Amino acid sequence: MTAATRATAQAPGPRGTGSAPAPRPAPRGTRARAALVPWGFVAPFLGLFVLCFVLPVLYALYQSFLQVRRHGLFGEEGRESVFAGLGNYARALEQDAFVESIGRVLLFGIVQVPVMIGLALLLALLLESASAQWPGLFRATFFMPYGVPGVVASLLWGFLYTPGLSPLIDAAELVGLEPDLLGPDTVLWSIANIITWLFVGYNMLILIAQLKTIPAELYEAARIDGAGPWQTAWRVQIPLIRPALVLTTIFSIIGTLQLFAEPQIVRGFTANIDSSYTPNMAAFKSAFTDNDYNVAAAQSVIVALAAFVLSFGFLWLVNRKDRQR
Repeated sequence: MTAATRATAQAPGPRGTGSAPAPRPAPRGTRARAALVPWGFVAPFLGLFVLCFVLPVLYALYQSFLQVRRHGLFGEEGRESVFAGLGNYARALEQDAFVESIGRVLLFGIVQVPVMIGLALLLALLLESASAQWPGLFRATFFMPYGVPGVVASLLWGFLYTPGLSPLIDAAELVGLEPDLLGPDTVLWSIANIITWLFVGYNMLILIAQLKTIPAELYEAARIDGAGPWQTAWRVQIPLIRPALVLTTIFSIIGTLQLFAEPQIVRGFTANIDSSYTPNMAAFKSAFTDNDYNVAAAQSVIVALAAFVLSFGFLWLVNRKDRQR
């Protein structure tokens, strides 16, 4: 038998004509172990997620439906937790200061979030333009405030807002201006300035990362079609980085409702910020000043629900416009 004949005899053929048998399936135990391998990789994340996020949320929800009942004139005969239904939520919404704080942060978000995202978009487009000089240096410069802790930034700007300490106010007075940056009508926007200063560079980097994914061929096609820098930005870049714009907007909406550290620090510079200035400050006051943890839990759940509704409402609005196109 020649070598060619032996090769032909060993080559696989159709079934029923002497072909090699199909490979046997792996044993059931081996397949089960293979199916568990991906879960082994994600198990540490799932464990931490449940421990640090799911359980605290469930515990806060559980506490929001309880009420502590003390026995005796001063509670010396003991205390017990009883089911209160929606009573804590009703008590939270009956607090005028808490309701006003929700309206205040909503006004804050309506003004501050578009300004910050618009500024971040403008900086990203300028630094990614063909005529930008030293873009790496300016990216690092604009991102640098994000590395400053919020407490330190609030102290820094608090001194800059204080008459007699601020060189900015001294310079304004030289030209006849007397800005009151910590007044009752302006302190909210002074806090908005701190938030914008801290996070505009962070949002800018997210938008730049999305801009860098745009293929060079699209820029070349736009240039051949006669598009200038403005038309390229409006018709090519902004539509293609829309997912990043939606992401940064949602992060900013959630962050607005969680506003706490900055007004808490600036409160030391002015009497126009009370202990319930934002919803989180109101919950903090209920828990650690009034010692009413159950109402504080209800207020926290209300803030979380507001963040959920606003975030998904914004996503629904964006997707609805996409479907109408």
